[in-house]
Amino acid sequence: MAGVVCISFSPIFVALADVAPTTSAFYRVAIGGGALLLLLLALRRKPGFSLAVYAGLLLTGVWFTADLWFWHRSIRDIGPGLSTLLASLQVCFVTLIGWLVLRERVTLRQLIAIPLALLGLALIVGIDWNALPADYRRGVIFGVLTGLSYALYLLTLRRVTAATRSGIPMAEIAIMSLVSAVFLAGIAGGEGESLAVTDTAAIGWLVAYGVLAHVLGWLLIASGIAQVSPAVFGLSLLAQPVLTYIWDILIFGRSVGLIEFVGGAITLAAVFIGGASRPDPA
Repeated sequence: MAGVVCISFSPIFVALADVAPTTSAFYRVAIGGGALLLLLLALRRKPGFSLAVYAGLLLTGVWFTADLWFWHRSIRDIGPGLSTLLASLQVCFVTLIGWLVLRERVTLRQLIAIPLALLGLALIVGIDWNALPADYRRGVIFGVLTGLSYALYLLTLRRVTAATRSGIPMAEIAIMSLVSAVFLAGIAGGEGESLAVTDTAAIGWLVAYGVLAHVLGWLLIASGIAQVSPAVFGLSLLAQPVLTYIWDILIFGRSVGLIEFVGGAITLAAVFIGGASRPDPA
């Protein structure tokens, strides 16, 4: 949950930096991965992973690249609060994949918490699809695709950290981040998007994004992700959009009505119900 609080500021840093989507995504993982690499060198720690773990980290980097690519465009189109709320559809994908593919046990309380969380998110978003402009609808679609990519990233990262048992997975997050940075640099080149940033304020927000949100946040999350079930960590991450929505209101002055407030309360209730659940006895 401490990691969730850190990453809840991610879209706020993106909005404040105000650079192109792929550019902000690239600097998040490049700065974060570089900082972790320097820390590993200072501590004289060598990964020494198996080829299977490196393959898993490569796949994790691919999913995280897709997650950032979709999410940063969703932030551009519909704002940091709503884009993060839609990305939290990951809880459905995580739980369903964990249940149907990985054969993980899901409790009745978790099955109740999922639709409850979706109800809360729906009340907050309040989408009237036909009345929305084209760029808003595109942002919503990007948000849903973010949720799917995010779920695949989380499940792959969970498998990798369970295999390495590093405790604090600095090397794993560093490698995953640098893999994503390479992919995003290639994507930026293919899109004709410059990675040059000259504005001092934008550089400061990107550094905060890479160090505080990415490094600190994901080290905390990855340290605990292998200790809980997919449904529990998926539901716990639903606290991120609620917090981001609060920061959106406080920092950018977003207006919020009674229905949206009720939706946030319902989502938090779902996080509590799902997070407090324990697997049924075998």
